[in-house]
Amino acid sequence: MKRILLFSMSAMLLLGSCVSKKEFTALEAKQKETQDLLNSATVKLNSCLSDAAAATARAEALKEQLADMRKSNDNLIQSNKDLTMLTSKGASNVEKTLESMKEKDLKISRLSDAINKKDSVMLALVTSLKKEVGISDPDIEINVEKGVVFISIADKLLFKTGSYTVTPKAKEVLAKVAKVVNSKPNFDAMVEAHTDNVPYKKGVLLDNWDLSVKRATSVVRVLRDLDVDPKQLIAAGRAEFSPMAENDTAANRAKNRRTRIVVMPKIDEFYDMIEKEMKNLEAGGN
Repeated sequence: MKRILLFSMSAMLLLGSCVSKKEFTALEAKQKETQDLLNSATVKLNSCLSDAAAATARAEALKEQLADMRKSNDNLIQSNKDLTMLTSKGASNVEKTLESMKEKDLKISRLSDAINKKDSVMLALVTSLKKEVGISDPDIEINVEKGVVFISIADKLLFKTGSYTVTPKAKEVLAKVAKVVNSKPNFDAMVEAHTDNVPYKKGVLLDNWDLSVKRATSVVRVLRDLDVDPKQLIAAGRAEFSPMAENDTAANRAKNRRTRIVVMPKIDEFYDMIEKEMKNLEAGGN
């Protein structure tokens, strides 16, 4: 561009010496026009260069945005996969939980059936006992508590005061009890002897513990002699520590002096019965 200006000035100087003033003025005007065109072209060129730079910057920004969008899209895809896996695991866990609940409900139902059957056996035993022993005698009481049969016999019917020798009348009652126990070979018969809280000491007997134990073993021996299997018999002395009433009156102390024969299923055989029943129910369900 500098060369063009120098050439134009040289030409003007050269022409100035060779042309008229009028022609010089025209040439000068032409030169100004050319300069204006050059300036205008320069401005347009600079504008184009600026626009190109701006376009390049926008293109780079768009590339970065596109990269971010691709990254976000990949993250969304991965999150969706993870959510799908979690949902599948959650559904599987719920299904396992429901299955476990069904199994527990089934076990509870089977256990309930087994207990009901055991209760039915116990009720049948109570009916048999009442029929054999009778309930008209006020000194004999038969009841069921939590699936266990209790035969409570008043002290005055079994023993004389301070004695642990079974009376002849008591042997008649125990003979009836022995008949029922013998018909239930899978049951235990625990003899519990109880006293009141009046201290007792006589001969080899040091206290109410001794008295209650001796009375329990005396009844056990009578039942054994009546052909009850000794493996079914248990002797327990409770002394005054499990009273039916407060030991504050003569009547209440008389209630507490008693012997209970507890007829109950053998624990191990009871659980065997439940397990057998469950297996039967499972076989029936399959």
